[in-house]
Amino acid sequence: MPSSDYKDYYAILGVPRNATQEEIKRAFKRLAKEWHPDLNPHRRKEAEERFKEIAEAYQVLSDPEKRRIYDLYGRVDVQTTGVPSWSDFSAYDPFSELFDIFDAFFGVGTRRTRYERRTERGEDVSIELPVTLEEAYHGASKEIEVPLLVTCTYCGGTGATRGSMRTCRECGGSGRVTYSQTSFGGFVRSITTIPCPTCGGTGRAIEDICKHCGGAGRREEVQKITVEIPPGVDEGSELRLPGRGNAGKHGGSHGDLYIRIRLLPHERFTRKGKDLYTDVKITFPQAALGDVINIQTLDGDVELIIPPGTQPGEVFRIPQKGMPTLSGKGKGDLYVSVKVEVPKHLTQQQRKLLLELAASMNVHPKGADKSFLEKLKGVFGQRK
Repeated sequence: MPSSDYKDYYAILGVPRNATQEEIKRAFKRLAKEWHPDLNPHRRKEAEERFKEIAEAYQVLSDPEKRRIYDLYGRVDVQTTGVPSWSDFSAYDPFSELFDIFDAFFGVGTRRTRYERRTERGEDVSIELPVTLEEAYHGASKEIEVPLLVTCTYCGGTGATRGSMRTCRECGGSGRVTYSQTSFGGFVRSITTIPCPTCGGTGRAIEDICKHCGGAGRREEVQKITVEIPPGVDEGSELRLPGRGNAGKHGGSHGDLYIRIRLLPHERFTRKGKDLYTDVKITFPQAALGDVINIQTLDGDVELIIPPGTQPGEVFRIPQKGMPTLSGKGKGDLYVSVKVEVPKHLTQQQRKLLLELAASMNVHPKGADKSFLEKLKGVFGQRK
């Protein structure tokens, strides 16, 4: 029967009793980050107690010998299991794996004379920017609005109202707390030091949280940023603006801003890599006799020679009239597909000329010389 002071360390970390060391470590990282007092300013007292409990469970279950004794006795007993008891020591500092975990997840420096909160670089931000084909061809300068995390100007990034930072009562300003533990039998005593869970290792605690940023030290603000789009960008191209992302924490550097290009559809041109494709309509006489026509490009009109006998769907290439490359070395080509238009309505003169042309080519379209009424009579007459 467990005693009244029994603590189920497995339940505290949310792992089964046969959990591996890797599973225990992952659970500790997750819970310690979730319950870190600095990340829970609105329930700091509860977070401090929970944080200590999680650290205590990890200290026992991460040590094979301590875990074996704990599993054997199934209870918390300083005299028999060596479970730590919290004390106010500060002289001894045997660094352990626990410090590395705090270092990586909470920005706490462990190998310093003072446990100071380490600066953290701001997060990178990625947004999508719609760009027209003309802008991608010529290049453009566009002003955009981006929601970013900026350093709170009211508290200077501390997360506290001005003048409300005080020496941490938990660690006395040292930035660390220590606990003692007695080994099996109660003869050997050791002391282990960890960063103070109340102040995060800074030695100073917030008494009055900044109401403008909620204690985070950063707040969201929409900023106007000018983006220079180089000629030749394509769908999915990514532009990097160094230092224009979110502000860092505790004086850390800004992250970067990444602009992902989304190319808008164009009414005349289709892009494939550095080449452009378009259609042009010509008349039957132009296709048969040939002609010189104007073709619209993204850089003005050019002349295209239509040779006699051009067939519907025939494609012509106009060199160097496609998209520029991002390197600035040359351009792609423009491909023009010919669509021959067939007139829907003919004058009597046009009809006569076409019939004469057909006859000269020994072509005799059935019903070409019949009137519409005669065609109808023929259709209905066949149904009798």
